[in-house]
Amino acid sequence: MFAASTTALFLSLLSLTSVVMAKPLSYRREQSLMLRNAPILPLQARDNQTVSFSNWNNISALQGFDDFNGQNNFNGKKNDQTVVIQETQTKCQTVKIELVQQKLVILQELAKRIITEQICDVQTQTIVLAQHNGALEVFRDDIQRKTVTRQVGFDEQIASKVNTIVNSDGSLSVNDAGFQGTDVGKNTVVPVGNNWSDDSSPALVQAALDATASAINSTDSS
Repeated sequence: MFAASTTALFLSLLSLTSVVMAKPLSYRREQSLMLRNAPILPLQARDNQTVSFSNWNNISALQGFDDFNGQNNFNGKKNDQTVVIQETQTKCQTVKIELVQQKLVILQELAKRIITEQICDVQTQTIVLAQHNGALEVFRDDIQRKTVTRQVGFDEQIASKVNTIVNSDGSLSVNDAGFQGTDVGKNTVVPVGNNWSDDSSPALVQAALDATASAINSTDSS
């Protein structure tokens, strides 16, 4: 009976394979793209255990990955913040939005360059990008004031190291910039002068997020 069941299963699989192979090439390409673009299920810790990426899947490029931000601190959310008391406070100032967009796109494309030039393993590229985006999501939550203990600012010491990324000849540096991810937040500057209001801003910020989500959906579907 077991042999008969095995034979039946084999014939079913063979029949399914024949059907798939009989499909036009364009159909198979479309199916391949659908699988490629399918949403990736998030990696979750089982039984509340820490997810470690150091040597994950035996990938040598990930050796020591967790040492940078520390165990169970993938996006840096658990970093402590120490606010720097400045003699002259940093103030936010309104500049032409296009200038802000330009600066952020420069950083965006630089991040792409770093990931594609200095990481060759695609799984490592994926994990590093997720960590990068995760840190920005923490900052988004800061802007929304989701955690009262966190300040909306930046680490001035880390930000000042921007010149260590690219060499004078335009190539990417391979030198150690002299810090760990756990250092982020130890020299936090909180610019003053924004228009946040505890009464009205939560709803206003949520409306802005909803509008951006609609814009993304519209872009993706067009």
